[in-house]
Amino acid sequence: MDEIAVLIPCYNESRTIEKVVRDFQKALPQAVIYVYDNNSTDGTDEIARRAGAVVRYEYQQGKGNVIRRMFREIDARCYVMTDGDDTYPADEAVKLCEAVLLRNADMVVGDRLSSSYFEENKRPFHNLGNSLVRGAINSMFKSDIRDIMTGYRAFSYQFVKSFPVLSKGFEIETEMSIHAIDKNMRVENVVIQYRDRPAGSESKLNTYADGFKVIMTIIKLYKNYKPMGFFTWIAVILAVISTAFLAPVMGEYIDTGLVERFPTLIVCGFVYMAAMQSFFAGLMLSTMKQKNRQDYEINLILLDGEYKKLLAASDEKQGGHT
Repeated sequence: MDEIAVLIPCYNESRTIEKVVRDFQKALPQAVIYVYDNNSTDGTDEIARRAGAVVRYEYQQGKGNVIRRMFREIDARCYVMTDGDDTYPADEAVKLCEAVLLRNADMVVGDRLSSSYFEENKRPFHNLGNSLVRGAINSMFKSDIRDIMTGYRAFSYQFVKSFPVLSKGFEIETEMSIHAIDKNMRVENVVIQYRDRPAGSESKLNTYADGFKVIMTIIKLYKNYKPMGFFTWIAVILAVISTAFLAPVMGEYIDTGLVERFPTLIVCGFVYMAAMQSFFAGLMLSTMKQKNRQDYEINLILLDGEYKKLLAASDEKQGGHT
C-alpha cells in the first residue's frame, strides 16, 4: 500500500506532463506518481515514464473511465488527483494530504474559485458554468462545497473504495461531490492557486457539450439521491397544471350546474392521478434509499477492516526491509 498516490489522468498532454510529474515528485517525495494514459497520440506516456512516473493505460475514452480504473487498481492511505495540464500547483498538494492523513477528511476539494480562477481562466462561459453548478448543487443538497468542478482533490482510502464511478467523462467531479455529500462524508475545502493552461496546450473540455452533460448529471443524481424532493416537485407541477385547466370547468359547473367540457375534466382527473402516483413513487424510493444508506454504512465497517489489514501488511513489509 502506498502512503500517498498521485493520480494523473492524461490525454495528449505531452507539452506539460514532464513538468507536472517532476513538480509532484519534488512536492511529495514519498508519493508514487501514477500517470494513466487515455489513448494519447503525442507520446505523453513515454515522456511521463522517462520523468519517473508509473505509467498505465485505460483504453475506454473519457476521464470518468480513467478514474474508475485508477480507483480499482491502486491502494493508498491518501490519493491526490490532479490534471496533466499544469494548471494546479504541485506544492499545494501538501495541504490536501494533511487534511486526509491528519484530520481524517474523506474528500478534500482544491478550491480554485476562491482564489485566482476567474482572473486566470480566459473562457467566460467556463467561469459562468462553474458558478451556476456550484450554486445549484449547494442549494439542492444543502452543502458548502466551494468548487464542484475542480480536478484537484485528495481522497481517503474509504472514499475511493466505496465510490461507484458511473460517469464516463468530465461530469465525474460532479458525481464525486454529490456522493460525498449524500453519504455524509467529511469534506474539506482548501483554497488553492490556479493558473491557466500554458501556450500550446489545449483544453479537452467542450464548454457546451460537456456543460450539458454536467447539467443532465446533476438532474439525474438529484433524482437518485433525493427522490422524495424530485418526485414531489413533479407532483406539484402536475397538480398545478391540472388545477389551472380544471378551474374554468368547475366555475361553469357552479354557475350553470352543467359540465360542458367533459374531455377537459377527464384529462385533468388523469393528471391528478399522475401527480399522486409521482408523490407515492418518491415516497417509496425514499424508503429504499434509506435502506441503501444503512447497507452502505455496514459496508464501510467491512471496508475499514480491510483497510486495517492492508496497513498492517504494509507496515510489516516495511519493517522487514528495515
